[in-house]
Amino acid sequence: MGLVFDADSANLYATWCRSPHGRAMDRFVEKSVRGLLDPQPGEKVLDIGCGEGNHLLFFSKLGLDINGVDPSPYLIDRARERLGYRCMLKIGRAEELPYSDNEFDLAVMINTLEFVDDPLAALMEAGRVARRGVFIGVMNSLSWFWLCQKLQGFFRATLFSRARFFNLWELKNLVQRAFGDAPVTWRCAQLYPAFLDFPAPHPKKPDRLEHCPFGLFLGVFITMKYWVRTEQHPLRIGFKETKRPLIPGISRGECPLHGGEAEI
Repeated sequence: MGLVFDADSANLYATWCRSPHGRAMDRFVEKSVRGLLDPQPGEKVLDIGCGEGNHLLFFSKLGLDINGVDPSPYLIDRARERLGYRCMLKIGRAEELPYSDNEFDLAVMINTLEFVDDPLAALMEAGRVARRGVFIGVMNSLSWFWLCQKLQGFFRATLFSRARFFNLWELKNLVQRAFGDAPVTWRCAQLYPAFLDFPAPHPKKPDRLEHCPFGLFLGVFITMKYWVRTEQHPLRIGFKETKRPLIPGISRGECPLHGGEAEI
């Protein structure tokens, strides 16, 4: 099983989320969600690996119908305390989601793929439950942050010691294996350490570096494409109403195999 957060690891992650790196990640996630997903009020979203509900709160502000799943009972309890009845929460693994096919409009995995046992299975499950698209937010293995974590790992265990970082080409390969030639859009953010106070780009001007694949965070959105779509039509006539026998020569009478009365 992948990393399931207990109280200690959850507190470490919460501390990291309040750090400059964590706050930068939240800003990037919010910008990417608006830019890549174009979420519409009322759409149903599933946050896979929702933790204690940080991103669910953001999705709720966008007017989405929020749902969350996480393998940690501890984190689900904390999320329920924060969100109350606004959100439907379940305990479950990313590789085996307890939901029906196409139950949601959108599925998101933010800092989730890094901690699962089988990233491909988790991605395929996200695509199974999502009608419109899947968003992945991961830490970039080609960034300075990954190098810092590697160096720290030589001296002491960190929260990310057991995490698997990804780069853009690895994510695109996973998407290809999971969904074939599904349309993919992406962006990257923060090429420099968060403690360096560079001026942010003007809000009305695009960030020219957002498609440079060496930033700290990667956001990838996959649009679901269904090559074959089934349509369900209700059965309009019951068996009792049929006039013709289902098996020629046998309608009601002696069963030729068992000698009893048969009714079809």
